[in-house]
Amino acid sequence: MSKRVIITGDDFGLAEPVNDAIEQAYRYGVLTTTSLLVTSAAAADALARARRNPGLRVGLHLAVCEAKPLLARGEIPALVDARGELRGPIAAAFAFLVLPGSRRQLEREIRAQFVEFATSGLAIDHVNGHNNMQMHPVVLPILVRVAREFGVRAVRVSFEPLLASARAARCRGVLAGGLFRRPRTPFWLRLLQWCVLRPWGAYVAWRYRRAGFTVNDFLFGMYDCGGMDVDLLVGTIRNLPDGVSEIHCHPATKRCLALEGPMPDYQQQAELAALLSPEAKAALHEGRVQSLRGFAELSAGPG
Repeated sequence: MSKRVIITGDDFGLAEPVNDAIEQAYRYGVLTTTSLLVTSAAAADALARARRNPGLRVGLHLAVCEAKPLLARGEIPALVDARGELRGPIAAAFAFLVLPGSRRQLEREIRAQFVEFATSGLAIDHVNGHNNMQMHPVVLPILVRVAREFGVRAVRVSFEPLLASARAARCRGVLAGGLFRRPRTPFWLRLLQWCVLRPWGAYVAWRYRRAGFTVNDFLFGMYDCGGMDVDLLVGTIRNLPDGVSEIHCHPATKRCLALEGPMPDYQQQAELAALLSPEAKAALHEGRVQSLRGFAELSAGPG
């Protein structure tokens, strides 16, 4: 098998510093793909940047938690909090399972976001979920149904391989003689998450593939989300397994209010520097890794 990678910038549309960083990383760096938050305040600015960079592949970053909804509060009362915003990830995950009417309302909000993306006129490359909600057992069948209606055939599967990720982050105790770089997630917590996500990720990948969607094999940047600096990005590229990997990043040119609440400890400027770095370009070349422009380059069927 060959090593293929999609390097994605999430949260396109969240704020202008994010949009600016994604445009720079695409034009001058190794980023090839982005995921658009259609509900966010800077979505119009993101669309303008996408139109002037037609080679940039854009997918839908579906927001069903920790964001503003498209629909009015009265239309989706089970999905929103007292402020009328979509609930946080844990509260949302629980609400989808137990609150009356939540599934019907969830489908309406998801469909509204697909409609909003379609009105942009951009070709949709893929869909993924804000806070990985495309993996939720209630969201999954709804997303399959709605995505089919809009002709979308690619979905992100969120599963990060344990050892390749640990090598990239140089966790103490994993590699003999390895350097310790204080990873954002300690190895014991990586192991715990892996034990839970490995079987669930395999099941979700099977469900999406069975429904006719193309999916990635691996997703890097979950354990160290917001910390994809030059060392980690280069380490990740050098440790990519065979198959289709996606590396997701959250770059920004500067901190702003929209980033402080949901991402107070993210190193967005360091992530932008990593995406622009000559070291990342060299690692792709030296490792003979095929950089894909998006999910659209993958053939139908297993990724």
